[in-house]
Amino acid sequence: MSIPETCDVAIVGGGPAGLATATRLKQLGVKNVVVLEREAQAGGIPRHCGHPPFGMREFKRVLSGPTYAAKLVECANKAGVKILLNTSVVQLHEQGKVTISSVNGLSEIQTKIVVLATGVRETPRSTRLVSGQRPMGILTTGALQSMVYLKQKMPFKRPVIIGSELVSFSSLLTCRHAGIKPVAMIEPNRRVTARHYMQFMPALFGVPLHLETRLVAISGEDRVTSVRVAKSTGDETNIDCDGVLFTGQFTPEAALVRMSNLAFDQASGGPCAIVPILLFYRCWKNSDSSRPFC
Repeated sequence: MSIPETCDVAIVGGGPAGLATATRLKQLGVKNVVVLEREAQAGGIPRHCGHPPFGMREFKRVLSGPTYAAKLVECANKAGVKILLNTSVVQLHEQGKVTISSVNGLSEIQTKIVVLATGVRETPRSTRLVSGQRPMGILTTGALQSMVYLKQKMPFKRPVIIGSELVSFSSLLTCRHAGIKPVAMIEPNRRVTARHYMQFMPALFGVPLHLETRLVAISGEDRVTSVRVAKSTGDETNIDCDGVLFTGQFTPEAALVRMSNLAFDQASGGPCAIVPILLFYRCWKNSDSSRPFC
């Protein structure tokens, strides 16, 4: 697909947020909407999240991640959105100019509005300041799902899951799909981070849930052999395992913002969002909220 020199709205990121935004803007009458996606396939994280439930709000049915992603792409194409694949945004400039890198090399697009839909990242071990050596078997949920659903690989058999956000419970479904049996889920707070009824899910999978427990250290040379955890009382214990799965604690993917002239929010780690909020409030106010997504 040829790269346009101009467009009305350029959306950086072809995941669910970017595709849904593009589709809705077309439905609202915006003529030229372009999605810039660095991967070879649009759809974002759900492409390698092979379990349900996705799509209940948008499509009124329960879908797997890949089916949901494909449905979003189908809706965007049907609405007339132009999706450019294998296209990375390398620089944001003033006055809406965007520098991109594609198979054709570097080029620029002049746009009226740029929407950043670059998503978030889970906080890895390095940022969490967990001590110990650096053996194999330490992953985030995103890396696990990519290995399991896209590469059909099993990175470990008996991991410890760190965190209790919604994505943490998603990792339980991924582990079950791959035949992986987590030995524990630990959460430093007094209750799970996800909705309270999710606290019963680990028991259904035979995984002990340890609240008010934090990870202290990871042991192992070539591969993880155990972790040391501490209770809120100060008592410490070792849990034998062959992997550690860090889940949640999401932060914005804001590299483009840091390298641009945009204001940067030190508290959230992302861009200051006053203009996007006003823009989409206006779009929502002028739209028919009862209209089906696709």
